[in-house]
Amino acid sequence: MIRNRHQRTLAVPPAHAAHLIDDLATPGGTTWPSQHWPALRLDRPLSPGATGGHGPIHYTCTAYTPGQHAAFTFAPDAPITGGHALSLLTGPTTETSVLRHDLYGRPRGLGHLTWPLAIRWLHDALMEDLFDNVQTALGTPPAHPAHWSRHVRVLRRIRL
Repeated sequence: MIRNRHQRTLAVPPAHAAHLIDDLATPGGTTWPSQHWPALRLDRPLSPGATGGHGPIHYTCTAYTPGQHAAFTFAPDAPITGGHALSLLTGPTTETSVLRHDLYGRPRGLGHLTWPLAIRWLHDALMEDLFDNVQTALGTPPAHPAHWSRHVRVLRRIRL
């Protein structure tokens, strides 16, 4: 079973960050790190039933609460059976919030090999880049921006 969680505390209350979840699949949006990763494209605005993905990873939106939560189920041909979700939660104080991304599922077929060797590492790097973009869009850039490991740099060079 795969359970992969990324989260970051943001120095603003949820109401000030809510627009950034809605911005995820907007062309020209500031949240998705399209400067380094394949663009997230959906066949319609973010809403249940919207289909698309990024690069070779495809999924369908299964739940969406504007400014709070977006959940997706992987397409039947994905190397993982399951899904992922991005949620904006109340932080430890009223002046903070937590942005959380959960990926869950079971590898299938080549996913048994590609998840531990490549997809996991690329996914982790993408999520940290996304969180850096969120912080920057909120006017609080990270003190220590994410850096790709050598493994991620090699995978990207060979186009995995």
